[in-house]
Amino acid sequence: MPATLEPKSAAVNPNSPDRAFPLERTRNIGIAAHIDAGKTTLTERILFYTGMIHKIGEVHEGTTVTDWMEQERERGITITSAATTCSWMQRKEAGVYKTFEGIKMRINIIDTPGHVDFTAEVERSLRVLDGAIAVFDAVAGVQPQSETVWRQANKYKVPRIAFVNKMDRVGANFANAINDMRKKLGANAWPVLLPYGKEDTFKGQIDIINRKAVIYSEDDQMGSTYKVEEVPESEKEAVETAYSDLVTAISDLDEEVGMLFLEEKPITPEALKAGIRRQTIANKFVPVVAGTALKNKGVQYLVDAVVDYLPGPLDIPPAHGQNPDTHEEILAVTDDNAKFCSLAFKLWSDPFVGKLVFFRVYSGTLSKGDTVYNPRTNKRERISRLIQIQADKREDIDTCYSGDIAAIVGIKNITTGDTLCDEDYGILLEPPSFPDPVISMAIEPKTKLDQEKMSNALQRLAEEDPTFRVYTNEDTGQTIIAGMGELHLEIIRDRMAREFKVDANSGKPQIAYRETITAAATGEGKLIKQSGGRGQYGHVIVNVQPNERGKGLTIENKVVGGNIPKEYIPACKKGIEEAILNGIVGGYPVIDVNVDIIDGSYHDVDSNELAFKLAAIFAVKDGFKKAKAILLEPIMKVEALTPDEYQGDILGDLNRRRGKIMSIESKDVSTVVNAEVPLAEMFGYATAIRSLSKGRAAYSMEPSHFEQVPAQVLAAVLDQKKS
Repeated sequence: MPATLEPKSAAVNPNSPDRAFPLERTRNIGIAAHIDAGKTTLTERILFYTGMIHKIGEVHEGTTVTDWMEQERERGITITSAATTCSWMQRKEAGVYKTFEGIKMRINIIDTPGHVDFTAEVERSLRVLDGAIAVFDAVAGVQPQSETVWRQANKYKVPRIAFVNKMDRVGANFANAINDMRKKLGANAWPVLLPYGKEDTFKGQIDIINRKAVIYSEDDQMGSTYKVEEVPESEKEAVETAYSDLVTAISDLDEEVGMLFLEEKPITPEALKAGIRRQTIANKFVPVVAGTALKNKGVQYLVDAVVDYLPGPLDIPPAHGQNPDTHEEILAVTDDNAKFCSLAFKLWSDPFVGKLVFFRVYSGTLSKGDTVYNPRTNKRERISRLIQIQADKREDIDTCYSGDIAAIVGIKNITTGDTLCDEDYGILLEPPSFPDPVISMAIEPKTKLDQEKMSNALQRLAEEDPTFRVYTNEDTGQTIIAGMGELHLEIIRDRMAREFKVDANSGKPQIAYRETITAAATGEGKLIKQSGGRGQYGHVIVNVQPNERGKGLTIENKVVGGNIPKEYIPACKKGIEEAILNGIVGGYPVIDVNVDIIDGSYHDVDSNELAFKLAAIFAVKDGFKKAKAILLEPIMKVEALTPDEYQGDILGDLNRRRGKIMSIESKDVSTVVNAEVPLAEMFGYATAIRSLSKGRAAYSMEPSHFEQVPAQVLAAVLDQKKS
């Protein structure tokens, strides 16, 4: 049984009397989706209808609250996840809505990027959120990045509501979007708010549970005025079918609703909503809502659905952590009276206040003047300033409570994923995990005077972004930056120029190739140096063999009889870890190998740790030479959406790029081509696809896996590496 962070007092109520919103009336949600599905537009509408802002901003005008960086406003994309807080009062209409009637709710929202290059922002946000709104384009349905976001939410067990956006667009198809969710995502998705009309006749929503139509006034462009009416005759049959399907789906999952169904007792709207809430929180059900954020129709009822179905901090299981010393499992229970425990999920350099550390409080409270403990560094730090974030605005607060998301100003020695807790009760929470970079380029300052400024800027940016790496190439002495894509590195350079006033030249982007082995082999390494005095002696024999894909490096000590003394085994392991940083094919990192240390010998006087470390490096390299090493290249999953008449040209171009066509789907007058293409062939594809389709086709791509580089390409890659 895991230990828990015990409350300071035996309080039954987990809420501090000082908090403005009790835990049961708090929602921490994220808005996540494929690029251009409408996340930022939706966030802007939620802030408007909750009274947080008094004028709706637009992405295309560069006036939104959550896209506050200059680069975001110029490009019309979200680059960094933005946190904001609002309050919402559920309304009572036509005697229907009774949940939290007349009571204000606190909703903390994080708007995340859709572009695959900024996937770390989605990953770290989902790690600390209780629920999410997954936004889908009513025309495109489930797109590649939608699948990535969905997988990330599955990984962190985040309950979701699906919002099918852009119901006003030509080609909008609500039923297709739901079928896509079921087929491509494996989601048990059922509508709770149907669209009333579509494309240019989209009027509003039909509430299936209460069998009411919500019709938005055409005179009110802001979408604040709407009527709740009886369902029109033309829609009654569809609504009854949808209601029957919804009740059946929930009855199969939920015991309480199932009993009412089997006993043929009436299922009240309250009972059905409670069942949907339980199953959504259990991640067995996904309620689906239709609307159009840009045309201001359907957002209010989506926020009601957030309150009705997504969990508050008390509804989710306690955060799991472990004791840093004993590794015993500990649970951080959501309770203001418990010991303090939180996770730092994002670092950000603010031009006005300095370094900001965003954190989610899992238990206890934190006030200005308190001291927090970081179990990773064993350091303590006093909190001088706490702030609540409203996108780019900062509001000073005195205390934050369990379930809150806030930021600390000026804390040092911290990285993304660190736990901050009470010193007398250490706990290490599981940090978010991040993918490795797939692309790199050399960078140098335009003037020698900027060298130090550039180093500082890159260090600060690497602290903020776990998918951005900086290192020095030992052969050339060049500074190399690595990230998730061309756009990612372009934004990094842009930020260096704007925020740190460093102009830099960059080389051509390079691919992050990897190496692996395809056969088992034995390698032997010896270091023998005799030079009059004390010498060096190390002798290691290893077996190397391929590991299953994605498993990384595994090392096992199988030495028997003390041929290598136990005190030298850690040095051998260090040597093995160092050896795989440079493979034998092209000097690229080696992945997915298992190394067994099987034998060796030592010298009573001349053996030491350094000798065994070097011997292990020689042994591994020797093994790799016999183990049929191969070069691997990153493969991208590409989705191209093109009008039918350009399908042949697009397919021909992808084939020329060594692409493997996985599927071709027809959607109205468009064709969706799904392919797997080597990243090396995708440079400049944005320009190529535009010219092939007269600007009418679009594409998106994301990292998929590594594959062997074909023999005819290998020589060119290795020549390029030498040059």
